[in-house]
Amino acid sequence: MHIHIIGICGTFMGGLAAIARSAGHKVTGCDANVYPPMSTQLRSLGIELIEGFDAQQLALRPDVFVIGNVVTRGNPLMEAILNTGAAYASGPQWLYEHMLRTRWVLGVAGTHGKTTTTSMLTFILEYAGLNPGFLIGGVPQDFENSARLTDSNFFVIEADEYDTAFFDKRSKFVHYHPRTAILNNLEYDHADIFPDVAAIQRQFHHLVRTMPGNARIIANGQDPLLAQAIGFGCWTELERFGIEQGWALNSEGVVVFGGQRYGELKIELPGEHNRMNALAAIAAARHVGITPQVSLEALARFKGVKRRMELRGLVRGVRVYDDFAHHPTAIATTVDGLKRAFPNGRILAVLEPRSNTMKLGTMKAQLPDALKHADHTFVFQGKTSWDAAEAFAPMGAKATTHSDLDQLVRAVTQMAKPEDSVLVMSNGSFGGVHEKLLTALANHVQ
Repeated sequence: MHIHIIGICGTFMGGLAAIARSAGHKVTGCDANVYPPMSTQLRSLGIELIEGFDAQQLALRPDVFVIGNVVTRGNPLMEAILNTGAAYASGPQWLYEHMLRTRWVLGVAGTHGKTTTTSMLTFILEYAGLNPGFLIGGVPQDFENSARLTDSNFFVIEADEYDTAFFDKRSKFVHYHPRTAILNNLEYDHADIFPDVAAIQRQFHHLVRTMPGNARIIANGQDPLLAQAIGFGCWTELERFGIEQGWALNSEGVVVFGGQRYGELKIELPGEHNRMNALAAIAAARHVGITPQVSLEALARFKGVKRRMELRGLVRGVRVYDDFAHHPTAIATTVDGLKRAFPNGRILAVLEPRSNTMKLGTMKAQLPDALKHADHTFVFQGKTSWDAAEAFAPMGAKATTHSDLDQLVRAVTQMAKPEDSVLVMSNGSFGGVHEKLLTALANHVQ
């Protein structure tokens, strides 16, 4: 089959392309911005990439056009597809119908922690010898790529609640029909497509109500919004984590479930949220026959995910971290985890409000409280439509805003001292600020 992917350079669609190519399909694709590293990764797989969305791509005559959710009405190629009646499908729909239908799918859903938990679960299955296929919305440091297809019956996927395509406003995860589903948490996010948290709850309920009775849901027992979504109706076996009646960590850090002690959880990643992620992964792995003891062995060797509390460098005693946090809750838990890991050092937070929700300003009022435990916060104004200085005024002298990236780097460098952690938070490239900071710190003279 020849598929032509429109919007191929996104993390999900690029992963889908790699999987389809390895399955023997002919894959071509286009995007508005064809640039490394995704373009390099795709071309290395023999995938032809086209810059832009011109209607002349109809001449490729693929069996089906696979449409990414960046594509909207008015896109010239999409309009040509509709006008000529060419076959098209969304990425999640095509992936399920051609790759996942016959496999045991393990899906990881939730507002926060999807990428890390998916990577943990995938690594556990790999360590146990199950050779899983996977599609992860990030770059796991334990694997060469973010997606692969194997001959294994098991496939682990990051199950996103974002909408599927302009013609299918259901969440992506509804398409995957997991036999094992982790529901990590549920909060309001994606203000560009969801009017309120109730709309997100409905999507989670769509996932729950389409799971078979012999499947298993692993749900965060501390999350009331998840409990409500499940309470709308659940016909599937349910296990909870993070509570005494389910999967939990005792005061000694030992994993317990059903009155049985399984061993101490040892992971390199800091923070209570990562311990919760680990519990979920251990519970999900048990559903496919992996003992908790084996999962604990694997997690002790788990390296983590790029851009999730990734240490980018240590210069003159100053640690520079890169983190994807772009939601107030994720920001708060990340700061808390770093503070607990290094209680004697300061945290200098560097924030770029870049996600669609952040740029809209929907959660700007929550940001000062989310960053209250940082010793100082440097905010990059960037492309936000709201006044960052005004939003962070409640923090007083503990926050400064900057519209010039080089000036921000100088300000951080001048404040930083040994034992400090510089925590950079953005869901974009942030103008290469990490390397700029490391260079400036190395060259700085006290």
